[in-house]
Formats: sequence, structure tokens, C-alpha cells
Amino acid sequence: MLNKNTKNDQTQNSALNMIGVGTVINGDISSEGDIRIDGIIEGKVISKSKIAMGISATIKGDVNARSADISGKIVGDIEITETLYLRASSKITGNIKTNKLVIESGSEFNGTCMMNFSSQKTSTSSSIEK
Repeated sequence: MLNKNTKNDQTQNSALNMIGVGTVINGDISSEGDIRIDGIIEGKVISKSKIAMGISATIKGDVNARSADISGKIVGDIEITETLYLRASSKITGNIKTNKLVIESGSEFNGTCMMNFSSQKTSTSSSIEK
């Protein structure tokens, strides 16, 4: 028997939200699904899924998501739980926390980067202590 809530949850997670060129949003955005940004956002952007930014996109605020593919400009801190792709046209001013980072040649990044190596640190520490 299929639970109605499960089907509804799957629909929400697969939702695609688009912010087009010429659109300016002043305020925070939060979504369960993917977000495609080609406009300008002045505020936090939070997605439990993926954020994709086109070349014309700008975010002035912090970004939190499961994964992100950035071709535009971000002025703010970025926290990605899985993989962050910084394309050649991206310009980042802020700190990054991510599990995996892919940076194309030409990308600009000014800030600090912290990557999660907790499982590797534990094994390295235990072998050093022995």
C-alpha cells in the first residue's frame, strides 16, 4: 500500500524552482527542491537539494545546499554537504565549507575553504598515536 505522504514528499523534492534573468529578489529563499538562478538574489539561499547558478546570476548572501553548480557570482559564505562545482566564470567572495570541491581554471575564489575529512583524520590520528 502506497502512503500518500511519501508520494507528496517525492513530488516536493523533485520540484524545480527557476529565477530568471532580469528578476531581483530581496529576501531569503528556502526550498525542498532544486533551484536554478539566473537573476539576482539579495538574501540567503537554502535548498535541501541542488542549486544551479548561470553566468548572469548573483547572490549577495549565504548559500546552503546538498550540492551546487556555480557559474555566477556569490558574495557570502557557502556550505554544501556534498559536491560544489565552481565553473570557469564563477566569482566567489566568502568562505566555503564542503565535502568535495571541483574548481575549473578561470574561477575566482577569495576566502577560506574547509573540507570534511573527519573519517580520514580519525584513521591518521590513530596510526600516529600507536
